[in-house]
Amino acid sequence: MLVNADLHIHSPYAIAVSRQMRPDRLIAACVTKGIGVLGTGDALHPAWQKEWQPFLENDAGIVIVPSAEVEDISRVHHLILAEDFSVFDGIRDRFSAHSRSLLSVGRPHVYLPGGEIARIAHEAGALVGPAHAFTPWTAIYAYFDSLAACYGEEPVDFLELGLSADSSYGAGISELYGIPFLSNSDAHSTAPEKFAREFNRLEVASPSVRSVLDAVKNGRVVLNAGFFPEEGKYNRTACARCFTRYSLEEAVKNRWRCPLDGGQIKKGVADRAKELTDGEVRPRPPYLHLLPLGQIIQTAEKTSSPSTKKCRQIYAAFIEAFGNEIAVLTDVPVPEIRAVHEKAGDAIEAFRAGRVILHPGGGGKYGTFSY
Repeated sequence: MLVNADLHIHSPYAIAVSRQMRPDRLIAACVTKGIGVLGTGDALHPAWQKEWQPFLENDAGIVIVPSAEVEDISRVHHLILAEDFSVFDGIRDRFSAHSRSLLSVGRPHVYLPGGEIARIAHEAGALVGPAHAFTPWTAIYAYFDSLAACYGEEPVDFLELGLSADSSYGAGISELYGIPFLSNSDAHSTAPEKFAREFNRLEVASPSVRSVLDAVKNGRVVLNAGFFPEEGKYNRTACARCFTRYSLEEAVKNRWRCPLDGGQIKKGVADRAKELTDGEVRPRPPYLHLLPLGQIIQTAEKTSSPSTKKCRQIYAAFIEAFGNEIAVLTDVPVPEIRAVHEKAGDAIEAFRAGRVILHPGGGGKYGTFSY
């Protein structure tokens, strides 16, 4: 059977996360979006574990996978997936001598190298891999040129692409041959344009945590879905202050300082992926480029935000008519979409046909699109 999975989110115990990120609201958001498997995020935090306990079995049938993100001594972030919260209890015990934030922060800083974090995770029976691997902040390829430089001889079970990359960015990097790619939302909010904005379609034997972990480990990711990479905040090389874009050559010439305002120029994911590409481009599962329905409605209505009352009413009408957002974006015939909202139907037809115009983001500013 096929399920849509978002395996990386955060809890209110992490920094800059909405108080609405509670288990009951997250399960409701899964139903609205069309997600069948959800990572809990922040599973090392005992209070967050306690909040999830009544919802691990739920009427919506959502499979709940204990998951957590940690930051290592080099500021690299790692995503950990496990079958049970007890696995994270054991990992927390191993981390306790190397962290001051395990009980206070949802995404803790663990003063260990990546290889040691991965080894501890594996010994506990968990899966582990780099989070948002190409992002120029807190990511493996921001600080290292190879997996081995970060993890040593310890293997990784997957690699999370991040919002500014799709599968094509890693398809020609030889050390990633055979490593499954994941695309997750890293959501800090239940807002529909944030939650499950990226997801994975997995082939699982049954609707269980064990089957989900087996699918990830054995590469049964049949589809990745998410942003056009240009929509991500770090796709292009740009100033982190004024967001002026630069070519790699211009950035080097200016010693990574913006000549306009002195801000730091951050290397974009597109340029970094090109640097790392060293082999033939090998086939990967399809990557379905999607734009969040709320963002499509916002653009069609020319409003300041997808959270305006008008946009939310239109969004609700789509969910009432077709069940969930992923169905609207991928399966519902365009004439039926137009019957609910003509301009949104035009936009969805345009992006399905590849006729959108992308205005790339960089330096920390999201890209935009028009059609």
